[in-house]
Amino acid sequence: MKLCDVQRPHGGPDGLGVLLHDFSTNSHACGPCPQALAAVRQADASRYPDPRYTALREQLAAFHGVAPRRIVLAASASEFIFRITARVAQQGGRKVWLPEHSYGEYAQAAQAWGLQQVGPAQAAQLIWACEPSSPLGGAQPGLGSLPAASATVVLDLAYEPLRLQGALALDAEALQQVWQLWTPNKALGLTGVRAAYAIAPLRSDGAVAALERLGSSWPVGVHGVALLKAWCEPAVQAWLAARLPTLRQWKARQLGLCEALGWACLPSDANFFCARPDIQDLGRALSLLRAQGIKLRDTASFGLSGHVRLSVQPPPVQDALQQAWQELIRTSE
Repeated sequence: MKLCDVQRPHGGPDGLGVLLHDFSTNSHACGPCPQALAAVRQADASRYPDPRYTALREQLAAFHGVAPRRIVLAASASEFIFRITARVAQQGGRKVWLPEHSYGEYAQAAQAWGLQQVGPAQAAQLIWACEPSSPLGGAQPGLGSLPAASATVVLDLAYEPLRLQGALALDAEALQQVWQLWTPNKALGLTGVRAAYAIAPLRSDGAVAALERLGSSWPVGVHGVALLKAWCEPAVQAWLAARLPTLRQWKARQLGLCEALGWACLPSDANFFCARPDIQDLGRALSLLRAQGIKLRDTASFGLSGHVRLSVQPPPVQDALQQAWQELIRTSE
């Protein structure tokens, strides 16, 4: 297999270029956050960042109320997914458990390192969870009963800052027993800045050291450092909190619009949801929309065929989707 043949389905820009109306990624529709964007623009790209990320680790640790030694920096969530999978495989792990519908990188990393997917979580050495889940945006079934003591459990919290209702299933004490993976760029509307971090479980110094050895030097560049530092600032958190009501209003409107088109919408707690359009050839329909600059996320790669995932967008963008879909249906009749 050629390297370029490896398929990694994802939302956002593709070979056709930048999108006019992008429903395919879950970036904050009110973004970018002005304070975070200013911090990124002001980053001094003429110098390396501190290779130990001393100040950044301390700031992230203080933000979460944990010890700095528990912070693991990563180039992106995907990079951390592959790195911690490698760590489990090196430790002799051979089995992985995945949610029924989940981000494809979990399975791709497991395949790359020879881990076999198993049904019962109790049989796995690596367990993946995500809440709010993707693509469904809801609770992770059985999250509270996952065997954290006997396996490496990673909780992907990419969409927790964009939760519009409900609450995380794990309490503060239970969170200390799992790996917490955070990627603030979606919540800040800056998905082009690649940076992430994980919070290790308590008493995981050895695993943290092993992950540091597996990583490259400077996994996060100065722009990513600026983004993560801004993420911890009260003004940035206030910006995020102040815009959640707007996202709720836009989501209610978008759900109503999709239902009026005859789409069956699934429940979601986040700034995105899945829907089943009332059309026979979904792939062709998505291609026709993409030609008009509108992209929706086909959820087949999440194990959910016949559906699309849509991020919540402003009303004018919603209207553009409605008009394009209605025209598509008229020309197909």
